Amino acid sequence: MRIPCKSRQHLNIIRGGAALLAVLGTTSVLAPVTARAGGPSGDPGREKPTIVLVHGAFADASSRNGVVERLRKNGYTVAAPAIPLRGIPQDSAYLASFLKSIEGPIVLAGHSYGGEVISQAAVGNANVKALVYINAIMPDAGESFSSLSAKYAPAELSKALKQVPFRDGDGTTGTDVYVQPDRLHQDFAADLPTSQTDILGATQRPIALSAFADKLTGAAWRNKPAYVLVGKQDRAINPSLERFEAKRANARKTVEIDSSHVSLISHPQAVKNLIVAAAEDYMWK
Repeated sequence: MRIPCKSRQHLNIIRGGAALLAVLGTTSVLAPVTARAGGPSGDPGREKPTIVLVHGAFADASSRNGVVERLRKNGYTVAAPAIPLRGIPQDSAYLASFLKSIEGPIVLAGHSYGGEVISQAAVGNANVKALVYINAIMPDAGESFSSLSAKYAPAELSKALKQVPFRDGDGTTGTDVYVQPDRLHQDFAADLPTSQTDILGATQRPIALSAFADKLTGAAWRNKPAYVLVGKQDRAINPSLERFEAKRANARKTVEIDSSHVSLISHPQAVKNLIVAAAEDYMWK
């Protein structure tokens, strides 16, 4: 029997609908989407933390670009605020207020002087689940950059700094510290091309001299998990000091790489991997 055209169309629609229902029933494509990634055992795990990246002296947030890009590709929300570089009291208070604007868990990563800042800013913040230190200085409460650094031979960068006086709008004065541009490649970022370090030298942000003597009032690594990256070719912070800091903090993971002080620029994948390890430890443990 011949089926009228309209009837054939109706039959095709029915058949197509049945096939679609069969596919939906077997693949669950309409299942609700969750913001939590599944672990190896199928456990949904905890909420993915926001990653907050804190730069150090002579730098700004753009130094994190390679790390930010890789973390975002892994599905992480990332923030990289610009730190004033005026001293521990000012910078840690600034960061602490920024952290309060973030809902949910946080993994906080600091490079160089940023290690001091995150250590104090995270004190008392229950949302900060882990601290990642990248070529960082990690004083304890009552210690300063200068007193902690004195435990080991001075880093080469200490001989390549220059001081520039400044005056604030209220008439007070101070001193900024810069890296001598002709020494920046050798003592700060030897594993980057000179074409790049020339730009870093021209665009560097100074740090207030007083910051080197500021003592921490608290150190969050005393009661939060710490993860440490040591640059074996670091000439800004003695690698032996970085290893001492990791051991003293009972770091859950310490990674050593052949890097200058600016591993976050020259080895962004290694930095990203350590940050992700800290985040995943929080999510699955």
